[in-house]
Amino acid sequence: MKKITTYLCLAAITVSLSACTMANGKSTKKSEKISLNHEIEKNKTYAKKDFSFEVDPETFAISITENGKKATVSLPQESREVADLHQTKAEISWRYPTEQIQVNVKKEDNHLAVSLTSSSDEDHSFSWPKVDAKNYILPIGEGKTIPNNQKDWLSYFKENEELSMSEAFSMSFFAVNQETFATTFVMDNTFNSDLVTKTEPHLTMEASHQFIGFDKNKSMNYRLYVTDNDPVAIAKTYQMDRMNLGQFKTLDEKEKTNPEIEKMRGAIQVYFWNSRILNTDDIKWAKLPSMTDEPIFQWIGDLLEQYGEDGSAEYLAALQAFKNNQGYKYEKNTFLTALNYTLLYPQFYNPDIFKNPDKTAQKLLDKGIESLSEQEYYTLNKHLLADALGALAPPLEKWGQATSSEVFKEMKQAGVENAWVGLPNWANGLMNPELVKTANNEGYLIGPYDSYQSIQENASIDWNTASFTNKTLYENATVTKKNGEKAAGFLGKGRKLNPTLISSDVEERFTGIMKNDIPFNSWFLDTDAAGEIYNDYSPDHLTTQSEDVAGRLKRMDYFSKNGLVVGSEGGNDFASQDMVFAHGIETPVIMWSDPDMRENKESEYYVGSYAALDGGIPTKYKKVVPIKEEYKAIYTDPVYSLPLYKLVYNRSVITSHHWEWDSYKIKDQVNERRITEYLYNTPPMMHLDKSAWDERKKDISQNAKIWSPFQKAALQHEMTDFKVLTDDRLVQKTQFGEKLFVIANFSDSNYENDGLEVASKTAVIENDGKKTIVKTND
Repeated sequence: MKKITTYLCLAAITVSLSACTMANGKSTKKSEKISLNHEIEKNKTYAKKDFSFEVDPETFAISITENGKKATVSLPQESREVADLHQTKAEISWRYPTEQIQVNVKKEDNHLAVSLTSSSDEDHSFSWPKVDAKNYILPIGEGKTIPNNQKDWLSYFKENEELSMSEAFSMSFFAVNQETFATTFVMDNTFNSDLVTKTEPHLTMEASHQFIGFDKNKSMNYRLYVTDNDPVAIAKTYQMDRMNLGQFKTLDEKEKTNPEIEKMRGAIQVYFWNSRILNTDDIKWAKLPSMTDEPIFQWIGDLLEQYGEDGSAEYLAALQAFKNNQGYKYEKNTFLTALNYTLLYPQFYNPDIFKNPDKTAQKLLDKGIESLSEQEYYTLNKHLLADALGALAPPLEKWGQATSSEVFKEMKQAGVENAWVGLPNWANGLMNPELVKTANNEGYLIGPYDSYQSIQENASIDWNTASFTNKTLYENATVTKKNGEKAAGFLGKGRKLNPTLISSDVEERFTGIMKNDIPFNSWFLDTDAAGEIYNDYSPDHLTTQSEDVAGRLKRMDYFSKNGLVVGSEGGNDFASQDMVFAHGIETPVIMWSDPDMRENKESEYYVGSYAALDGGIPTKYKKVVPIKEEYKAIYTDPVYSLPLYKLVYNRSVITSHHWEWDSYKIKDQVNERRITEYLYNTPPMMHLDKSAWDERKKDISQNAKIWSPFQKAALQHEMTDFKVLTDDRLVQKTQFGEKLFVIANFSDSNYENDGLEVASKTAVIENDGKKTIVKTND
C-alpha cells in the first residue's frame, strides 16, 4: 500500500524456525504448562515487602525507606486543613474537610494502599501524587522511558500539558525511577484521571482525579509498589496486580471458547482495499464511446445527482469525454467509481431502465426490495447492471476477482500461511462475497471495520457506520457534556453515541450484515479500546466513564460469542480480557495536530488523504512519508521505547501498529521497524491491493515465513525479560521463556558478546540454540 521505491529483501540466514521450533505439538503441553506457571510465579518476587513509609497529612507528602535508602515518592503539596486523623503503625487515615476527601494509607504485604474518597455530590477534582524524578516510566503506547530533561519530550509535554490517562495510557499505572529503587503507582483504572505536567525547569508530573457527583463509586484507589529500577520489575508487578484483580485472560483461555483465535497466531496483519467489484480490466473500453447514450448511464448520473455527496457533474463530464473518444485514465477512474458507488444504493432498481431482469434479479424483486438484506440488494444491483452493460463487461462471476480473491490465493501459494485481513467496510465483503469466502478457504481471518462511536442525522452511504435504522438514537442515545452541549462525532460530524444505550442496534446491524451467511470470522471495532471515554450528563441517561466502558466490553463480548475474533483500535488494557488483537499500541497515530502532516499538501510530511482515485489504497495509507526529527523520540526511537505492554500482555493480546502507520509507512525506518517487530513480537502490518501485493510480495512472503513460526513460539510464553545491552541503548534483547530470545541491533556498529554477533541494523532470533537473522534492505 505504501508506494515504496525499493523492494525490501529479507535475509533469512541459517536455520528455519520450524519443527520442534515452535513447540506447537500436544506432546509439549505439560512441560509448557509447568514453564508458564514458573514464569508467572516469578512475578511475585519483584515487589519489595521490606520497606517503611512516612506520611505528612497536611501536605500529603509520602516518603519510603527501603534498604536504608529514603526517598520522597510524592512531593508535598500546599498545606491543607486536616480532620479526623487516626494512625497506627501500619495505617493512617484523615479527612480534608474543605475538599471533602477522605484519605486512607495502609501498608499491605507488598505495597502501600492509598485510597481517596469523595463525599461530595458535586463534580470536583483532587490532585495526587506529585512526582519529580530524573526519569519516568510511562505506559504510553507500548511503553516509554522518559528522562526529565530530554528536549523532544519536553516539547511534547509543553504542547500536551494535560493528558487524559484513559486515552494516553495503555495501562493503569505510572512509575518513577528514584535513586535506588522505583515506585510504581498502580490504579484500579484511569477513568476521570489526567496527567498534568510542567516542563520548567525540567519535567515534573501530577495526577489529577475528577470525582463525578452522580457516580456511586467515589473512590480512587492506588497501590504503590516498590521494585528495583528495572522496567521488567515494574511491568511484571503490574501484571501481578491485574491478575490479583481477576483482570487477566490469556489467548489460551480465550481460544477455549473460540477456536478461530488460533488463526491469529503467526498472522501478518493486512488491510485489504478493493472498493470496486468492476475494475479497469473488466471493461471493454473501446465499446464505451458508442454506448454513452444508453439509459443505464444516464440513470447512474441521476442517482449520483440525487444521492451522491458530490453530485454528478464529474461523472457526466467523463461520460462526455468517452463519447468524444477522449476518455483516459482519469475519466476511466471517474466512470468506474460512479458505477461501483451507485451499486450500493437501495434505489438502484428502476423498472423503466431494467426491463428484463435475469432469473436471479427477478427472484429478488419478487421478494420485494424493502424486504431484501443489504447483501441481497447488492446482488440484485449487480445482476441488473450486468444485464444492462452486456458485452461491455465480462460475466458477472468474473467481476473484480483478479484483483481480490486471486490475491489471497497468491498469498497462500507464496507462503503466507497465516493472515488477518481487515476490510475498510462490511459493504466490501457483501458486494464481493467470493473475496470473503476465498480468504476463509485459505485459512485466513477476515473481517470488516465497524464503528459505533458516532451517529449522523442523515449519514450518506460513505458513512454507513454512522447510520442506524433507529432514528431516535440521534436525540435519545447521544452523549451530553457537562455544559449541556452534545459531544461531536468523528471529524466534528454528528454526535457521539452512548454505548450503554445501543445494544439492540448493534445486534440489528450485525444480524443484517450476516443474514446471508457471509463468512466473516473476525470483527474490528473502531475506538472501543482507544479511550475517548465519556461521562454522559444527559438527564435521562446519566452514564459514568466506567459504565461507558462496560457498554463497550458488552459489545465486544457480543461479537466474541458469535464466534468472531475481535480486535479494536488502541488496545488500552481495560479491554484486554475481551479483545484478541489491537491496532495502535506499537505505533499510535502520529501528531494529529501538525498541519504539515494533516493539512499542508505541499509538505513532504503530508500523510495523504482518504481518497483513492483508482479504488485501491487511499494515499493516507499508501504514501510513504518521513516524520520530523522531533517526533522520533516520541514515537519510534528505540532509545526511549520499552516493551512494557508486552511484558504484561504478551500471551493475552496481539498488538500491532495503528493502520495509518503500517510497517512500510515511515520513510527510511522500514528496517528499524522490522527488527523492532521481532524484538517486541509485533505482527507486521500492511495495506494491500493487487498493485501493492505485486510490488511487495517477495518481501512480504519471505518475512511471513520467518514471522509465523517465530510468533507461534513467542506466544507460548511470557515475555520474561528485557535488557539494554549497550550504554547507548541501541542494542536490546527480549526473552520469551527460557529458550527463545531476540537481540536487535539498531546501531551503526556490529555487536558481539559471548560468541554471538549481531550485525548492525539486524536482529537475531535464537530458539533452542538455532539462529535466524532478520533485516531488510531499506
